[in-house]
This record gives sequence, C-alpha cells and structure tokens, in this order.
Amino acid sequence: MRLLLVVAYDGAAFDGWQSQPSGRTVQDHLEAAISTVTGQRIRTHAAGRTDTGVHALGQAVHVDVPELMSADKWIAALNGNLPSTIRVVRSRQVPTDFHARFSSLGKTYRYRIWNSAWMHPLELGRAWHVAGTVDMATLSAVTQKLEGHHDFHAFSANRGGPPENSERTLHAIRLRKRGPLITLEIDGDGFLYKMVRLIVGSAIHVAAGRSPIDWLERLLTHPRERRSNRCAPAEGLYLLKVRYK
Repeated sequence: MRLLLVVAYDGAAFDGWQSQPSGRTVQDHLEAAISTVTGQRIRTHAAGRTDTGVHALGQAVHVDVPELMSADKWIAALNGNLPSTIRVVRSRQVPTDFHARFSSLGKTYRYRIWNSAWMHPLELGRAWHVAGTVDMATLSAVTQKLEGHHDFHAFSANRGGPPENSERTLHAIRLRKRGPLITLEIDGDGFLYKMVRLIVGSAIHVAAGRSPIDWLERLLTHPRERRSNRCAPAEGLYLLKVRYK
C-alpha cells in the first residue's frame, strides 16, 4: 500500500534530505528504518529536497510498503527505529497514483530571525541572528512587493543548471514580530532552489538600510539582468507544510 508520511526533523544533524554517499541524510535514515521494519530496501519520495541545516515540521513523503499493519501503526514502528531528531508525525494510506511531489499544490515555509544585539543560546541553530536594526515598515513593504506571480530567477541559485521556468506565485508572506523574534511565513505554489533564503536575505538587506527598495524591485522586474547574492543562512528555515487536495 502507498503511505503518505508527514516527517519532522532537526536539520542541524543531517546533510539535507536527499540520500548521499555519506548516509547522513534524513532520507537515508528514514529508508533504513523502513528496511528494518520490512526487511526490504524501499525507496521514499519527498515533496522536495531540503539543504543541510534546514529543518522540517511537515515534510511530505510517500512510500510503497507491504501491508504489514494499518497506516497509523507505521508511526510507532518507524519512530522506534529513527534517531530522536527525526519523527514521523502522521501516516495515512493514499491512492497508488498519489505522488508526494507531483500531487502537491504548494508549500509553506517559515523563516525565523533573532533581531537583537545578542543571540539567545536556545535559538542557536534555530534562527538567523541579525544584530542590527531591521525596519519593520520597510520589511512589510518589501514582502508585499514579493507577493503575487513573478519571475523569481533573480532569487534562485543553480542546482546543476538553470530551471526551465522560473515563474512562481507567492500567495502570501505573513510577517510577525514578537520581542526580538521576527517570523516570515511564505506560502507559494512552488519554490526554486534556495528561493526562500534568497528572498529573506534580500528583504532583510533592504530593511536593514543597506540597499533601497528599488534595488529589490529591479530584481523582480528585470530578473535576467542579475541575481541576488543575499542568501539567509539555512538554520532559520523550516519546511512548515505541503498542501494537497
């Protein structure tokens, strides 16, 4: 039967999602746990790849497994064979034509920024420390300009080659500030390689007064002229959820 697993993990301990020769990826550990339970080597398929250091609260993964138990019992079976920094939080049976990546309607990412002169020790590896002033009115104006349908080529990095189509739609960017913690939740129909980190890094670059807002507007209106090199670090990024019908 085909299962849809929702997986949470602390990305600091792993070399990203996708299987690597090192064996130190989330996919490697999940497939090892499945192998222990089933006695078979079974491939998993995720909604998208996360880089080294990126966290997930709701990574979506599908896998075809023998009918050894009901879908909900796979949660305990897999968690008993996974490191404590990876957990299957939900499991349900889905049709055999379901695909974690190609059936997705979009994703939501969360990015956390600790805006203070000093970094809280419990936020190390969980947020980006930005010590200088961040103007929230400017940051709000920047995020509003990024919403909607655009060519985000300037906010992407090459992964072996440029994407054929770099147009994407950002449905909403929700901005919150509580004390020194700034949170951006970015919901879109799809994301390019490092797109969220480049959007956040560029937005903070403007909100910190290092470039005018028209610098960012130019990246949106003339995306093939140049790329942003203002990439926020991995540790502040979380894959929050993947949306399906």
